[in-house]
Amino acid sequence: MLKQIFSKLPRKSSDSSDSPKTPRSSSNRSSPRSSSTSSAHGTPKSSSGASASGRSNATKKTSSAVFPASLVAGIEPLVPFNDVPSSEKMNLFVSKLSLCCVTFDFTDPSKNSIEKGVKRQTLVELVDFVGAGTMKFNEPAIHALCKMCSANLFRVFPPNYRSNMIGGGGGGGGGENDDDEPTFDPAWPHLQLVYDLLLKFIHSSGVDAKVAKKYMDHSFILKLLELFDSEDPRERECLKTILHRIYGKFMVHRPFIRKSINNIFYRFVTETERHNGIAELLEIFGSIISGFALPLKEEHKIFLWRVLIPLHKPKSVGAYFQQLSYCIMQFVEKEPKLASVVVKGLLKYWPLTNSQKEVMFLGELEEILEAVNMLEFQKVMVPLFWRIGCCINSAHFQVAERALFLWNNDHIVNLIGHNRHVILPIILPTLERNAQSHWNPAVVNLTLNVRKIFMEMDDELFISCHAHFKEEEAKVTVTATKRKQIWERLEDAAANVQPMAGRTAVLVTPLTSSIAC
Repeated sequence: MLKQIFSKLPRKSSDSSDSPKTPRSSSNRSSPRSSSTSSAHGTPKSSSGASASGRSNATKKTSSAVFPASLVAGIEPLVPFNDVPSSEKMNLFVSKLSLCCVTFDFTDPSKNSIEKGVKRQTLVELVDFVGAGTMKFNEPAIHALCKMCSANLFRVFPPNYRSNMIGGGGGGGGGENDDDEPTFDPAWPHLQLVYDLLLKFIHSSGVDAKVAKKYMDHSFILKLLELFDSEDPRERECLKTILHRIYGKFMVHRPFIRKSINNIFYRFVTETERHNGIAELLEIFGSIISGFALPLKEEHKIFLWRVLIPLHKPKSVGAYFQQLSYCIMQFVEKEPKLASVVVKGLLKYWPLTNSQKEVMFLGELEEILEAVNMLEFQKVMVPLFWRIGCCINSAHFQVAERALFLWNNDHIVNLIGHNRHVILPIILPTLERNAQSHWNPAVVNLTLNVRKIFMEMDDELFISCHAHFKEEEAKVTVTATKRKQIWERLEDAAANVQPMAGRTAVLVTPLTSSIAC
């Protein structure tokens, strides 16, 4: 079994290697690392081409993955860290990372079970070693860890991976129960250890950010972001924590991370409406927004009205609505004048045929109105209460109830009270129609309570608006009666017309004048 593991590790070549960075003789230099892994979910390939002398000394040469053999002579990847002196622990660390670069096919549990167990035990040792925080990692160790993480984590999901799901943002083709039964990656027992190792490594004080940023570069970050489309919620949760740590540790990468996440949002809203990790990415952005300095930069405001507000449009908004609302409220609390911009955006993307989305929008609207000031409220109150009036008259009782619950909020009632001369004429007709003809008793009771609030607020204004409503209703009734009478006369006239029989001459008016025009 050990020979099978060691055979997958790079071996020294008998040829000399002219590396200018290592002043050693050519006999002590190691050859470049040969490819010993397949795709992320492929089976391992055995290395070939080793000389007979290389086979005889395989035990000594297995650890020469990065360093010359003279530096790591006698150190084997399976040796525990406690069995080597401190001066050799970093070399052993690199050797164990090289061993873990070998990947396996986890779709068949019975395949390579012994090798998988060895690799898992090695990963556990690496996690414990990094978590101890007793060592300062040099550049070769940082490079080796990034290489190992890339070999195990970065993979392309199969084509049918997202064919029948809506996940965190899938837009169609999936059923309502897809979120309840996510697909779990069979390789997760190993992937989890790799994620734990990467997280502890980033968080470790022994990692120099100036050195690590060369290997955790833009390409590394982009591949991490691609993994957010994983259907496995456990993987997305790990990625969320890791990306947040990277954002905090590498300040130089922060603009690039924000831009890359924005591009994912743009593609999701305008093209695919399919992505599993929208909720996690918004959660990351929520913590980022909370750290924005005041006054807000123009870049951040553009993100609000070009990304966050349009994210209300997709049908799957319910999968990430809580995180989206949190991001919106962070902006409103930091800069209250943005409240009117957000309300206008909600009205623009207001769902007209989706009652559940309407209920969610009304809930978010209440949170925004709780934080809005009088000036911003007055900018949007007319179109806002026209829309609320439509919701009050909704045949869906949950929508009507949620709209009427706005009057249970003291701050909103206070805003309405100061602007009642504008709002009451808009809302009163909807209240009267509900009181007279809505089918749901609970909605009727709530409507009567809101009418009572307006009467207590300003009795004279209520009576005046009510009288005006009666006049308008009378005009509408008269107009409807006249229209009905006209149609009845037309029907009678059509019934009395005798059908033409035989060859009856018909006078046709020439259309010369109209044609000439």
